Amino acid sequence: MMGQPPTVLHIEDNPDHAHLVDRSLKKHQRDCIVYLVEDGETALDYLLRRDVYQDPRKSPRPCLILLDLRLPRIDGLEVLRTIKTAEDLLSIPVVILTSSEAEKDVAEAYRYHANSYLVKPVGFAEFSKLMDDLALYWLGWNRSTLSGERTF
Repeated sequence: MMGQPPTVLHIEDNPDHAHLVDRSLKKHQRDCIVYLVEDGETALDYLLRRDVYQDPRKSPRPCLILLDLRLPRIDGLEVLRTIKTAEDLLSIPVVILTSSEAEKDVAEAYRYHANSYLVKPVGFAEFSKLMDDLALYWLGWNRSTLSGERTF
């Protein structure tokens, strides 16, 4: 809906990476709401509104999902596959944000319809720059396909 702050679901088990991403997103979109989940199973509970996330107020539909591939409990590729086969989730952009440069992972992510695949740089300055660029594109320039409206 117009006027609503953008909601991002960040699926990441590294607290340092999560903090940097959160800070970068909010730097570019002050009112951005970032929901962090630390494993694939919790991510699917959130998205499929299971268990503690049954109430839509506790699991608002994100305008963007940032997804690490190396996750505990259920890996990121399985989470991506589930998102892109669920009718009410498949239009949400999913950006893979991972440390894996493996061609197999890149190919699988795009086979499951990832919207982008970004490799986390090792250095702090490079990681910060990538996050700034990501936030500017996905929360600034990109137009949401959800409800056909820009959500921010």
